[in-house]
Amino acid sequence: MNYSYWEIKNWLINIDLVVVGSGIVGLNCALAFKQKHPEAKIVVLERGVLPQGASTKNAGFACFGSLSELIADLEKMNEEEVFALTSKRLDGINLLLTNLSKKEIGYNQFGGYEYFLTHQQAFFNKCEENLERVNKLLEPLFPGPVFQPLDNRFRFNHILPNGFYTPFEGQIETGKMMQALLKKVQAAGVLIFNNTEVNHFTENTDGVKIETNQFVINSKRLAIATNGFSKQLLEVDLQPARAQVLITKPIENLPLKGAFHMDEGFYYFRNIDNRILLGGARNEDLVAETTTEFGQTEVVQQKLEYLLHEVILPEQQIEIEHRWSGIMAMGETKQPIVKRISDRVVCGVRLGGMGIAIGSSIGQEIAHKLK
Repeated sequence: MNYSYWEIKNWLINIDLVVVGSGIVGLNCALAFKQKHPEAKIVVLERGVLPQGASTKNAGFACFGSLSELIADLEKMNEEEVFALTSKRLDGINLLLTNLSKKEIGYNQFGGYEYFLTHQQAFFNKCEENLERVNKLLEPLFPGPVFQPLDNRFRFNHILPNGFYTPFEGQIETGKMMQALLKKVQAAGVLIFNNTEVNHFTENTDGVKIETNQFVINSKRLAIATNGFSKQLLEVDLQPARAQVLITKPIENLPLKGAFHMDEGFYYFRNIDNRILLGGARNEDLVAETTTEFGQTEVVQQKLEYLLHEVILPEQQIEIEHRWSGIMAMGETKQPIVKRISDRVVCGVRLGGMGIAIGSSIGQEIAHKLK
């Protein structure tokens, strides 16, 4: 290591906690641990120039699940588990709004909409039949009915006449949120190293030895918050899931305002800066999209462009300005993995595509598990 005495003394030794990953979970873990232990020396290690994964690459939905998503959850979990998971999502959103102001994160509660393509009549019928069940299940969590029927007021093409609406869904500006969170964490005295990838860690009698592409450091504790990339460090039950996203150029008199969902959340779009941000379609090729590689594929992009040009804004000349992708983590259910690996190591991973909703509370939860 070609580091000076000053660099080693002030940055690289006497560390109380190392957090791997500077996304929503990792930063909230560092913040919560610092609030509990103000004198602690905390270091966050981030593999990218900016936070990798999905924290700065998501669509900015402050959501708790569309009607069809919650019905799908009920097919894999019992009602008590779905209620608890939805409650956790709401708690996470409220914690995000407590830690950071609505203005800081660009929060707007424009509501959430779910629509169905014309060939999905049976799917719509299933959701309609379960509407009362879901509303009754979630009644204690909301001041009114969560979901209500809605017509195709936006005049989407190739869409069934009716869908569903919730007034309780919001949206944020992801970049503003992460900048505000980074600023708050750094102001608390947490050190953040970018371009630093953890290759391996081992426990010893004094703590945890962490080997990176930049240096080897020791810490009393280690928290792993790398979500879709976690299998590179841990043996955990999850699969990475790539989400491809595109955004249009500004659209004059854009008629849309809100968070829109289709097909159990596999497709989603929203308004931002007079543009449409549209993402998803990994269900078009689940095998190829089970990857930690960033990038785009023709099959997914073609589906997104079909939805944009033929369904959302048909017969309009809409130009796409930019495309990107992020990496999520999925499992058999959407229950996150929050556990102590050992006395010194904890993890909070597999957020199931709900990082904005549960990331803050998962970060806080793993901080509380640290001894």
